[in-house]
Order: sequence, then C-alpha cells, then structure tokens
Amino acid sequence: MKNIRILISLFMPFFFLLSCSVSHALSLSPSQINPQNHCLDGQRSALLQLHYSLYHAPSFTFSSQAQLWDLSTDCCSWKGVSCDAPGYVIGLDLSHKNLSGTFYSIFNLHHLQRLNLAGNNFNTTLFQYEFDRIPNLTHLNLSNSCFYGQVPMEISYLTRLVSLDLSHQDSCYLRYQQILNPYYSLPYEFYQPLKLENLNFTTLIKNLRALTELYLDSVSIFTQGTEWCEITSIVLPKLRVLSLSNCSLIGPLCSSLSRLPFLSKLFLNGNPISYLPPNFLKISSHLVSLDLSNCNLSGHFPTEILLLPKMRSIDISSNYYLGGQLPEFPLNNSLQVLTTSNTNLSGNLPESIGNLKFLTNLDFRYCNFSGQIPSSIANLTNLVELDLSYKNFIGSIPPFHKYGVPNLVYLCLSGNHLLGSIHSSLFTLPSLQTLGLDENQLVGKIGEFPNASSSLLKHLYLYKNHLRGPISKSIFQLSRIEILYIGFNNFDPMKLDMLFQLKKLRNLDLSNMSLLIGSDNKGLTFPQLEELILRSCNLTEFPEFIKTQDKLVALDLSYNQIRGFVPNWLWKTTLLSLDLSFNAIDFPIEFPFFDAISTFPALRELSLQSCNISTIPPFLKSQDNLEALYLSNNKISGSVPNWMWKESLLFLDLSSNSLSSLDQFSLNQSQTSSQGSLPSPICNLSQLWIFNASYNKLSGPIPSCLGNIVALEVLDLQKNNFSGSIPDFAKALRLVTLQLNDNKLEGKLPRSLASCTMIQVLNLGNNTLCDTFPSWLGKFSKLKFIILQANRFYGPIKVVNNNFRALDVLDISFNNFSGQLPTELFEAPKLRSLKISGNKLEGKLPRSIANFRKLEVLDLGKNRLHDTFPFWLVELPYLKVLVLRANRFYGTIEFSMDENAFPMLHILDLASNNFSGELSVGFFKALKAMSIMTNGNKAKPDYIGERYYQDSVAIVNKGSVIFYQKILTIFACLDLSGNTLHGRIIGEIQNLKSLKVLNLSYNSFFGSIPLALANLTDLESLDLSQNKFSGKIPLQLSRLTFLEVLNLSYNQLEGSIPQSYQFGTFSNDSYRGNPRLCGPPLTRKCYEADVPISPLGKDADSWVDGISVWKIVLMGYGSGLIIGFSIGFTVLNEMGNKWLDSCKRNRKKNGKKSK
Repeated sequence: MKNIRILISLFMPFFFLLSCSVSHALSLSPSQINPQNHCLDGQRSALLQLHYSLYHAPSFTFSSQAQLWDLSTDCCSWKGVSCDAPGYVIGLDLSHKNLSGTFYSIFNLHHLQRLNLAGNNFNTTLFQYEFDRIPNLTHLNLSNSCFYGQVPMEISYLTRLVSLDLSHQDSCYLRYQQILNPYYSLPYEFYQPLKLENLNFTTLIKNLRALTELYLDSVSIFTQGTEWCEITSIVLPKLRVLSLSNCSLIGPLCSSLSRLPFLSKLFLNGNPISYLPPNFLKISSHLVSLDLSNCNLSGHFPTEILLLPKMRSIDISSNYYLGGQLPEFPLNNSLQVLTTSNTNLSGNLPESIGNLKFLTNLDFRYCNFSGQIPSSIANLTNLVELDLSYKNFIGSIPPFHKYGVPNLVYLCLSGNHLLGSIHSSLFTLPSLQTLGLDENQLVGKIGEFPNASSSLLKHLYLYKNHLRGPISKSIFQLSRIEILYIGFNNFDPMKLDMLFQLKKLRNLDLSNMSLLIGSDNKGLTFPQLEELILRSCNLTEFPEFIKTQDKLVALDLSYNQIRGFVPNWLWKTTLLSLDLSFNAIDFPIEFPFFDAISTFPALRELSLQSCNISTIPPFLKSQDNLEALYLSNNKISGSVPNWMWKESLLFLDLSSNSLSSLDQFSLNQSQTSSQGSLPSPICNLSQLWIFNASYNKLSGPIPSCLGNIVALEVLDLQKNNFSGSIPDFAKALRLVTLQLNDNKLEGKLPRSLASCTMIQVLNLGNNTLCDTFPSWLGKFSKLKFIILQANRFYGPIKVVNNNFRALDVLDISFNNFSGQLPTELFEAPKLRSLKISGNKLEGKLPRSIANFRKLEVLDLGKNRLHDTFPFWLVELPYLKVLVLRANRFYGTIEFSMDENAFPMLHILDLASNNFSGELSVGFFKALKAMSIMTNGNKAKPDYIGERYYQDSVAIVNKGSVIFYQKILTIFACLDLSGNTLHGRIIGEIQNLKSLKVLNLSYNSFFGSIPLALANLTDLESLDLSQNKFSGKIPLQLSRLTFLEVLNLSYNQLEGSIPQSYQFGTFSNDSYRGNPRLCGPPLTRKCYEADVPISPLGKDADSWVDGISVWKIVLMGYGSGLIIGFSIGFTVLNEMGNKWLDSCKRNRKKNGKKSK
C-alpha cells in the first residue's frame, strides 16, 4: 500500500500536466485539430453495423454486400467519414454508391452534423427512422434515393438544420423504371413519392429557422393559395435557396417573398401557380437563378427581369400563354442561361442579343418569335448550345462560319422558314457536334468543304428542305457522323455505296430519295445501322442489303410500293420498331423457319397502317413486349382476339376497320351470364396511354375497366355503336382526350370526370345523353374543346364561375337548352368557336360575347332569340362565320362605319328572321373579307378549325340545306333570305367578289336585277326568288360560268331568258312564277308571251319600245339568229345609244313646237 502511495505521488504531476494538455487541445479550433483522430469504440460499432446492413443494388436488386471501407483501419479515416477531435463521427457521406438496405445504426451517431445519402437505391419509407436522435444535424441530404411515403415528423425537430434536401425521389424511380422495365411508363404515384400529408408544410419548417437551403422538389405538399409562400417568408429569413419544383403548389406566388433579402435561387417549376405578384421584379432583384417553367403562367412576363445585374440563369419555358417581347440588352449583361421554349413570347429578336457575351445556353424553341435571326448571335463566343427551332424565323442562316463560335457544340435551327443556301464551312465549326437545319426552305447544292474528316460533327439533320443536286462527297467523309437525316429533299439519285465510308453511322434517313442499290458491293462493309428510314422511296421490294444489318433496332419502309409477303430475313432479332405502313403486304399464317418464337424479334413498336390486311397478324400472339401497335385503315373485321390485349401495350390504334367486338368471347359470355361475368381481357391493359378504336362497328357497353386505367391519356371510341352509359373515370387522373362522339350512349355525364383535371378534349357529341348544363367543367383549367352537340341536354345555361383560360371550342348545339343566356357567360380569352344553335334559347343576346376577342365562329341559329342586329360584334377582329338564322331578330341591319368592322367575316347567315329596311352602302363595304379574291388552286385546302375539331356549318346552298363538315377558309356566303328587307339592290354588291353563295330570297326587294351581280364571277349559287324584281334578266349574268344553281322564281321578270353558257343548264323551276318570261327552258314561246308588240309608228317612244320587244322575240329563235342578233344588239348598245337619245330629244322638240 505504501508503494502505491509513492507511485501516485511520483506520477501526480505528470497526470496534471497531461490533463492540462488535453484541455488545451480541446480548446483549439478545428483547423488546429490533429487530423489523425481515433474513432471511439461506440462510433466504430455503429459504423460497422451500417456496413453490414447495406448492400450494392445497381439494378435495384441485391448484387453484393457493400464493401464500403477497409475495416482494419481506424474508422475516422474511412472514406466519407469525418470525426471531431474526441473521435465522434460528425460527418457521413455515402452518396451515389447504388446502396440499398437499412441504416438504423446511423441514429446512434448522436454527434452527427452532416448526413448525405443522396443518389442511392433504398426504395423504402423514412418514417421508420428516428431523426430526432441526431439533433446536432446541420446538413441532411436524402435526395434521389427512392424514398417514398410520408415525410417523418422527426425531421421538423432538427432545429439546427442549415440545409435540407429531400428532393427528386421521382428521378430515382425513373432510373429504377429504365433499368427494370425501360419500355413501361412510371406509375403515376411515383412522380411524387414523398408526401407532406399528416405533417404539413407549415409544421415541417416552423422550427427550422436556421435554414438557408430548402430542396423539396417532387415532394407532394398538397397546399392551395399562398399559405406556403407566406409562412416561408416569415419563418425562414436566412433562406438563400428555395427549390420546390413539382410540389403541387396551387395558387399564386405571394408578394411577401420580397422579405427574403438573401434569396438568390428560386426554383418553382412544375407548379400551377398561375400568375406572378405585381412586385415580382423586386422579388427577383437579388436572384441569381430563377426557374418558373411549366407554371401555367399567362399574360405578360416582365422581361425587365432579364436585365437584372445579378441574374445568371432564367427558365420560363412551357408556359404556353405567357407573352412578352425581349428587351434591348445592354453591353456586358450577365446572363449565362436563357430558356423561354414553349411560351408565347413574340416579336423580333433584337440585334443587341449579341451583347450577351457570357451566354452559354440559349433555348427559344416553339415560341412566336419572327423576323430574321440577328447576325450578332453568331458572335457569342461563349455559346455552347443554341436552339431556335420551330418558330417563324425567316431570312438566311446567321454567319456562324465567319466568327467561328469556338465553343458551340449544339446548333438547332429546325422548323423555321429559313431561305438561301448552307455555307459548307458550317459543317466544320471547331466544336460543333449537332447541327439541325431540317424542316426549312433551304435551297441549292451543298458544296464540298475541306478537312471534313477532322470535323467533330456527330448528328446532322437536313431533311425536309429543297436542297438539290448531288450530295456533297464531303458529307460522306465526316468520319464521326452517327446520325444522318437527309431525306425529303430534291437530291439526285444516290448510290448506297457512298455510305460505306461512314463507319460510325448508326441512324440513317434517306426518305423520298431515289436509291441506286448496286449488286457489286459484296467486298464492301455497309455500316451496321441501328435505325434505317426509307419512307417514300418508290421501293417495289424489300432492299436486300438489310439482310446483313444485324444490329437494326428501328426500320421504316412505309409509303412505298412493296407487295407480297414479308421475307423471313427482315425479322432481325435486334428489331424493336418496324413500320411497313402504306404497302400492300401480307404475312404467312405460320413462319417456315424452325424455331419461330425464339428467333422472332421482341418488337416494341409495330405499324401496319393501310396495308390492306384483313386479319390481325397471328405472329402478334407471341409479342409479349409490344408497346405500340398501329393497325388503322385496314379491312380487319370480327372480334379482337383475346391474346392481343398485351399488358405491355402503351399505344394501341385499331381505328378505321370493321371490328364488331373488343372481346372475342363476349357473345358466349352473354349466353352464359348466369354463371357470372368474367372480366374482359381488355382490362389487362393497365399501362395503356393511348387507345383508339374509332370508326369501327363496335357495339355494346364501353368496358368499364377503361376508366380504371391510371395511365390512360387518350381514349377515342368515336363513330361506333356503343350503347349504355359512360363509364366512371375517377381513376383516370391523367386523361387528356376523351372522344366518345357518334355512338348511342345515354344517361348523365359521370361526375367522376371532375377528377380528370388534366383533360383538354371532351367530345361527347351525337349521342342521347340527358343532363343539365355541366357548369362544373369550369374547374378544368386546361380544357380546350367541349363538344356536347346533338344530345338531349336541357335546362338553362348556367353561369360558369371559373375561367376557361384554355377553351378553344364550345359546341352545345342541337340540344334542349332553354331560357335566357346569362348576361355574363364566362371568361374564355382563347375561345375560337362558340356554337349554341338548335336549342330553345330566348331573350336578348348577351353583349359579353364581345369579350371573346379570339372568336372566329359564332353560330346562334335556330333558337328564339329576340333582339336587334348585334352591331357590337364588329369588335371581334377575327370573326369569320356569323350565323343568326331562324331566330326572332328584328329591325334594320346596321353596321358600324368603322373601317375595321368585320375584317375577316366571310360567312354571314341572317336568314329566317324579321330584319327589315334597306341594305345600305355601309353594309356591303363592311364585308371586306368577301371582297378579296381568293386563290382556290392551292395544293392543300385550308379549313377553319384544328386537329380535334373541324368547324362545320349548315347553309342553304344550291336550293338545299347543305351541311358542310369542314369550312374552307375561301368559302364566302351571304344569306339574307326569309326576312322583310326591301328596296333596290345597290351596285356596291359587286364588291363581294369572292362570294360563292348569295341568297336574297323571300324578301321584298324590287327593281331590276342589278348588272353588278355579273361581276361576282366566283358565284356558284344565286337565289333571288320570292321577291319583286322586275324587268329583264341581264344578259351579263351569263358571265357567271361557275353558276350551278339559279333561282329567279316568283318575281315580276319579263322578256326572254338568256341562253348562253350556264343558262342552258337551268330547269323550269329556276323561272316559275314569272308569267312574262319566255323562251327555253319554259314552254312559253316569246311571241306567245303576254307582251303587247307595238307596231312601228310616228311616235318615237313607241318605236324605241318596239325595239326592246323585238329584241326579246328574236332572241328566242334558233342559235344562228341568236348569234347574229346578239352582235346587232351589242352594236346597238355600243354605237346606237346616241341615235336613240337624239330621237327622244327630237320628239320633245316637236312636242314643244306643236304647242
């Protein structure tokens, strides 16, 4: 014991010094800590548990045990592990290692400050983990690691958090989908895998006041209004980065974001925030990066934001109704990235765009810019990517070859109206890898260019231009070229052996070219293609060089003249996509090669449209990976075989055949219904995006399971014989297009459609649906087409509280709607066609219709509307068709004298009303569009309307009511029949030179038929019947060589009927009810007509009258006399008028003398 005390006394000073040294060490700053920290046993134990709980899963399935670290070394030296001086783990970075498994032991590291698990494949929930056990955490990154479900409440307890990143779990699941099943779409629920439901956004952030970075992209926040925005501005004053893309934030951006003075990055893309606050320019003043793409923004964008001194990157793309014009850019503007694609920005690009010297990426795709591309854009030396495709640019290609643009890698000018030739040095820009000049109007030859073999060009798109001559040999010396699209030009015939030099070529398009396929190329090796497009090449057989293409993935031989059976060698085992449409081909019932199933390709896409096939090819039975199948416009009849309903199908087009049933055994099932109904095989299509079975003979009820397909976006069953009610679509949340028109459907509109908020096209016309006006459709902000015509809808048309921001067409014609139209219908700034005809509406026409400034077609015919002529409609600058027929409109037809009145109106139908008065000069002057001679010889006719809806109109033409399913833009019609208009037809009518149809029948017009009508040389139908016209039929009307129908019946016309040109083709009906008319086609001879013939006498007046009588009589004789006297009549008109006038003057003089 004594010895022990001695030892203690000896070592006590040493222990004191040691403790002082430790205390001093602990007081040092982190930079002074010895980097060789020793891991504490408890920390090492937790990390070892983690090591054994994780495994590698690069394909989202177990691959191998994770070998993260060398376990023989100190854990503080392990990669991704950081320790403090005492040996506690304060940082753990296991990002992007394809890890899966569990990580419970992490929460035993209570000193942890930084945790990064981003970019892994965990595929699990987070609620099982106790985040509140690591309260010192300042940085948490769990992004892109396949976490799903509810965000755990415990994260809200981490009050020291400076950076929180839970973003982009959807990207992980997209990666997951591409690996496990690359040809299936991602299920809807995985677009927002993480959710804030039980834990709302406010609860999550209210304690996280230290946050400077918040990333919740693709976390479903489920909030409306400005609540999320207001609480962020109050709770997070230090915020520098706010990233909430694709979070389902509904409602406007709040003005209080201006309270965040440090905010430099704002990413809100993919949220329908709809509009920006008035102070948005102030909010943006500190921003460096801004992303508002796909936010459903509309109106005018404050482009002054592009001039803010700190702004480096801005993306406002995919806001289709967002307008504005680019400002003038000052020198040394700081912008580096500018993306405005798919917006309504318009105007010319300023020449000052060349001042954006720091610009690296410029994307103006699918905007409404026009004019020439400024040449200064070719002097942006930092530019890496430039995309100006699919706009309205004209002029020539900017002189990129002059300035060199040394960093330009991607240049796309596709889909414009560029003219001129292509400078050959464009192909050898120093960094250029992709060049897109397709779908323009470029002409001329492509010249040879030096150093082609050293060019970096990989992708070249020149198709759909007017290039001609031989293809430049330099093109075939581009040694790095992988994609070559040069089809649809006017090149000389091309030898295929020119392609043998392009060893790296993978994708080739030679469509619409004459190919010289030689037989002397056996010693040459054709490049192994992955895609080959030979559309419209006048091929009469399958090209044999395809035999050696053993890597072919996609083959397009459509629009040729190939006939007969498809050869066996075409079915490459690598083939995924095949298009043989518009060829008269066939398939054998059984394939002759030995093992048909194992050697047959596993197709993903097959197109056999218009191939004249009568049965569904039997080889499809083994195609279990088929995604897209197009069999439209064939002669397939009967039932669809049940084996064809592949679960893999995403796109299926069976339209325009003669199919009678979608279920092969539906008849047998109906006969054995007592045994219980089996689910239809079509219900297997759980992944289906687009299904088109229109224009067939399908009958029975629509399969109800179609409404349960979550992925369904387009369902087109129009023009069949389906009956019963419309299925429930509560689960089809992605539905964009629903076309069930022209069937025999009945019942009410299913209210489940209210869940389909993505819908754009709703066409239910020509059924027997019976319901009230669906005002609830107003909640659909993306709805473009509502077509309910020819059903049995009834009751008043109710006011729609919501705005139809995108509505293009509303057609509710030919129903049983009644009552008065609301004074304020709804706001629809894009409405182009409004059809309410064929109902029982009454009262006055609401003036709010004038607010539809984009309106082109307004059809209110066949109602009971009682009002004066709506002169205020002249405010609609684009109105082309106005139909008010068969109502109770009254009063005079008065047009504004404004020169801009009705500038585009070319169909005006006011028939069968109570209009009265005379037609004024202003009336005819206002119809400017009818005064413009149109070119009817265009190769492709233009119609009013779009792809999903062609405007139609019913017009009395050629004596009958004709229904025009499409309205040509050159078709001009004026119908004022069935009113009480009176007076003379004034000469200004001759200005309506483009008229095809003129109907003034059933009025009280009087006087002679105006000679001015002879100037309407495009006229095809003229109806002046049931009026009080008198005098003779002007011979000049025979100039109307296009006239097919003429009706002058029931007037007071007299004299002989002209016989030249078209007049020889008209029947008695054209002239009946005019007892003083004579000559063919009437049986009444002109000398038998009830017209007194005065003999020549001393009275000069009688003599002149006799001349006119004799003209009538003589014109009724044979053709020789007609021609002869016609000449005489012409001479008399042109040379003898002065003599006749002198006779009249002499008579008057004689009369005075006799007095």
